[in-house]
Amino acid sequence: MSFQQIVILLTACKYFFLFPIMVVEGPIITVIAGFLSSLGLLNVFITYVVVVIGDLAGDSIAYAVGRWGGNRLIKRWGHYVWLNIERIEKFQDYFHTHAAKAIIGGKLAYGLEVPFLIGAGLAKVPYRKFFLYTLIPTLPKSLLFLLIGFYFGEAYNKINAYLGYAAIGAMGIATMLIIVYFTVRKISKNYKYKNIDQNKAP
Repeated sequence: MSFQQIVILLTACKYFFLFPIMVVEGPIITVIAGFLSSLGLLNVFITYVVVVIGDLAGDSIAYAVGRWGGNRLIKRWGHYVWLNIERIEKFQDYFHTHAAKAIIGGKLAYGLEVPFLIGAGLAKVPYRKFFLYTLIPTLPKSLLFLLIGFYFGEAYNKINAYLGYAAIGAMGIATMLIIVYFTVRKISKNYKYKNIDQNKAP
């Protein structure tokens, strides 16, 4: 959907269109909504509430896909969101012990939210915790993009390009961190087993 089409629908339907498109789209919709608020076409306070609720609804859908869709959906569609069964099995232990870090970090890493949200569902993180951990970064994140749109919305094309670069950068950084994490974990296990074997030796 083009920028012009989104603006026309938001102007005509206002919050009745803003909510469903926020469920499926990214921060750029918040930027556009902020821009329209600066023109007086939307109320900035109502817009903020709708943006937050729509974002959380989208997160909850991703969580539900992971929790109740299970391995069957991941096997068929997971490659579209950078997920496979092997990767999920490695992540499940991390989600159980570091749920807050994984979910909040995933929400803040633009372009990587969906794999972390689905992963939280697959790991069966309690929904109450999941909601809290997604709400914490959503409040300031939504406000930031809304203010960007409110004050700089006319530069929509540049903002959209920068968000694309941010997504690529986040994916690269996340991949490196994941490789480092599992490498260190493997080395630690090997070192632990080596010490155990040495202690058992006569």
